Amino acid sequence: MNVYTHGHHESVLRSHRWRTAENSAAQLLPYLRPGLSLLDVGCGPGTITADLATRVGRVTATEVGERELGLARAEAEARGQHNIDFVVADVHALDFPDATFDIVHAHQVLQHVADPVRALREMRRVCRPGGVVTARDGDYDGFTWFPAVPELDEWLALYQKLARVNGGEPNAGRFLLSWAREAGFEQVTATSSTWCFANPEDRAWWGGMWADRVTTSAIARQAITSGAATESDLSRIARGWRTWAESPDGWLSVLHGEIVCIA
Repeated sequence: MNVYTHGHHESVLRSHRWRTAENSAAQLLPYLRPGLSLLDVGCGPGTITADLATRVGRVTATEVGERELGLARAEAEARGQHNIDFVVADVHALDFPDATFDIVHAHQVLQHVADPVRALREMRRVCRPGGVVTARDGDYDGFTWFPAVPELDEWLALYQKLARVNGGEPNAGRFLLSWAREAGFEQVTATSSTWCFANPEDRAWWGGMWADRVTTSAIARQAITSGAATESDLSRIARGWRTWAESPDGWLSVLHGEIVCIA
């Protein structure tokens, strides 16, 4: 795992805890059934993990450290779910035997790792033959919005610069099919889906969340310490997000690429 560009500030977790199996792993849901074992790589705060756990027999959730796993543990405890195991793991070298799981899932993970092809090979190795390996990642160049707000263009360029400095690929969604084929998968279904924020409540939530992230999260610290932006720049970008959110015609679409692979 490279440096995780977003970090774990409250403003970031506010976004990640909004994610559900329905809005973030719809490509996987038809393959789930009771009794299956599922590995959730890079589980984050665990909302998707907990949703998936209601549909299968047992889930193993991984993160890069105990502190990060604590977020998902707390989510599972709050929901009273007891069929989730928590393991610190590196997706480049998963400490599980071959063919351990029926399903291996990763959401917004491959865009951050040093070697996504190696990660997919590991995900394939620990999946049983005939099982499912699936990933979903954003494609930042595919994000689009109205009305035109120059500060949002500035935000996009800044985020992509910082993500690449950290060794990631912010346009990962478009690469998933090629990465899967390079990893040795022969049966791959590649799709895309979007999140859309267009009503006043959704705009206020998404725009306010990003206004906070660009001024208070790890992105802000990295931008300032690296010299990529000043505090004044970040404040201006935050105001741009609020300007967009307050527009009665505001609309924003977030593009994701998806793959479902047969191991």
